[in-house]
Amino acid sequence: MSCAHGKVFIVYIMASMKGGTLYTGVTGNPAGRVWQHKNHAFPKSFTARYKVERLVWYEVREDPMSAIQREKRIKDWHRDWKDRLIEEKNPTWRDLSHELGL
Repeated sequence: MSCAHGKVFIVYIMASMKGGTLYTGVTGNPAGRVWQHKNHAFPKSFTARYKVERLVWYEVREDPMSAIQREKRIKDWHRDWKDRLIEEKNPTWRDLSHELGL
């Protein structure tokens, strides 16, 4: 995944299951970062402890600052707002990691 300018950033939400634990993040290495979550590359991390392994939502950004701002905004949202955001794009909460080439 890349854009005409080079690097692409994603703001993403991972979930343990539909309605389960959520993790919101941002990365400039989407495939690598999702792989880390799925494979518990950091065994003591939040996502490893709570088995947050399913990429349920993401948004592509070309600018790192806008990606970071979006991530911070989403992290401040109420849970039901995050659920609605996910369900607009992914009503069944299926794993979207294949869209990133995983």
